Amino acid sequence: MMNQNLERVHEEKRRNKLMGGEQAIAKQKSQGKLNVRERIELFADKGTFLEFGLLADHTPSNLELGDKVTPADGVVTGTCLVEGRPVAVAAYDFTVLAGSMGEVGERKTERIRKLALEERIPMVWLLDSAGARIQEVAGAHFAGTGNLFFEQIEMSGLIPQVAAVMGPTAAGTSYIAALADYTPMVKGVGSMALAGPPLVKAAIGEDITTEELGGSKIHNQISGCADGEFENDEQCIAAVRKYLSFFPSHCRDKPPVRRDTRGLQLAISDEILSILPDDIRKAYDMKKVIKLVVDHGDFLEIKPDFAKSMIVGYARIMGHPVGIVANQPSFMGGAIDVDASDKAARFIFTCDAFQIPIVFLHDCPGFIVGSRVEKMGIIRHGAKLLHAVAAATVPKFSIVVRKSYGAGYYVMCGKGLKPDLIVGWPTAEISLMGAEGATNIVMKNRGNDQEAKDAKAAMVTEYKAKIGGLISARLAHIVRRGELVVLDFHVKRCPVCHGKSPALEQVIAKDLRAGRVQAFLVDFDEDTKLVRKYGVKYRNTALFLHKGVEVARVGGDFAHEKLAQALHDGFDAAFKKIDRK
Repeated sequence: MMNQNLERVHEEKRRNKLMGGEQAIAKQKSQGKLNVRERIELFADKGTFLEFGLLADHTPSNLELGDKVTPADGVVTGTCLVEGRPVAVAAYDFTVLAGSMGEVGERKTERIRKLALEERIPMVWLLDSAGARIQEVAGAHFAGTGNLFFEQIEMSGLIPQVAAVMGPTAAGTSYIAALADYTPMVKGVGSMALAGPPLVKAAIGEDITTEELGGSKIHNQISGCADGEFENDEQCIAAVRKYLSFFPSHCRDKPPVRRDTRGLQLAISDEILSILPDDIRKAYDMKKVIKLVVDHGDFLEIKPDFAKSMIVGYARIMGHPVGIVANQPSFMGGAIDVDASDKAARFIFTCDAFQIPIVFLHDCPGFIVGSRVEKMGIIRHGAKLLHAVAAATVPKFSIVVRKSYGAGYYVMCGKGLKPDLIVGWPTAEISLMGAEGATNIVMKNRGNDQEAKDAKAAMVTEYKAKIGGLISARLAHIVRRGELVVLDFHVKRCPVCHGKSPALEQVIAKDLRAGRVQAFLVDFDEDTKLVRKYGVKYRNTALFLHKGVEVARVGGDFAHEKLAQALHDGFDAAFKKIDRK
């Protein structure tokens, strides 16, 4: 008897693994789609998938479905390993009633969601579903639904959530994607919409195709609901695996570090020096800079086709996962608009939730201005980005590559937003606005005669001399070939161990002994040893050294200014303007 029962179980398992049958599978193939089990096999480390609920079928009391079989009730759930780490999976099977969400299938996904939350492991959805199964949830049954979204929001920030859109998603399944941390779509196949074309036609009389309504192009380029567009299922699944490789299993874990750093160099290729044009008004591709900075040039960009003036994505630096937030000068000059604000804010919130340090690369003229963006709520959206940057508790590293003006400087983690380290290239310009803009405002009543034009040109030249990277007292430190200049250098957390770093006197002790430090700024509250050693009495004191020996100092409100002037004029000239010790 036991053998017969066991054989019956095996037979039902074999039948359910055939999904919706050969004809339905063939139709799936003809659309360029893998079936649900092929997708899971590709996603999971080989032989690690453990399925839950393979024998599931629709509710027997459902008279409308009658004796129709729904293998696994249209959704495959279970756990697997991805790069050796456990992950929970729910994959909808379009060959079974269009992957619709039935009562039994939802019990299965609820179980896997709760398991992911309890075990603190990532939750991954492979979406290919028409949404709720009308035959089962229409009418009063609908009152008991909605747990899915509550649980998904409960997971938010606790465990990574990924929803790959590999076919149609409608209504409820679209919200699964919208609530996830990462939502890649398959080009020409994946779609998201609150209602499909038939319901849209019935409701508002609009004739529209699925692709026009919510195809991958719409959500990657216009709405911003998706995070990337991929040619096929294989590329999409590879992107999901790559995304997870940057993340810890849960918010209290540390991001996975690649210990094998062979072939990586602390020094960056000199190729980076040739990327920036000499003319600050000329554009360049910031992605080229990013790829030279990160390990092996490997960068997973998020929302690459949406709000293209802002670049966000994940990479590694010396094996450590980092989030990159960068302006893109080749699109709108790198100016920030409503969509760019939203894109960056959400990305920063995600990095902060999962302990991923953030690197900011500045080349920003500021926010877009004008009546159009004011009507769109640019202030509200900009405030959200400002809040995200200020609230982030992960290590924040700010690199001023070129211009960083006005509120653009703030939201890219300028000094006032408490970066752990802020550095600038010699090409850096930090100011309320550019030289031309400031001159036009200050001299707006001077007219347009030749004398006025000459005066404006002179003011532009003078203004540019005051905002260059080598004289900006806001820069934390600037490294030039053959010499090291340290300015206001305070690192709150070590970028490797995330613990509190040594104070300034420990950081620069070796360089002080070697005589490489020419100037630095002492913070009275932070650098206690230096305060005692040099007899610092003011809150900020700029010290100037020659071969490690102090030759001049200035304290108080003018410390930053004199230090900046020294960088601009040269130290010998600067010393003449300061009382020697």
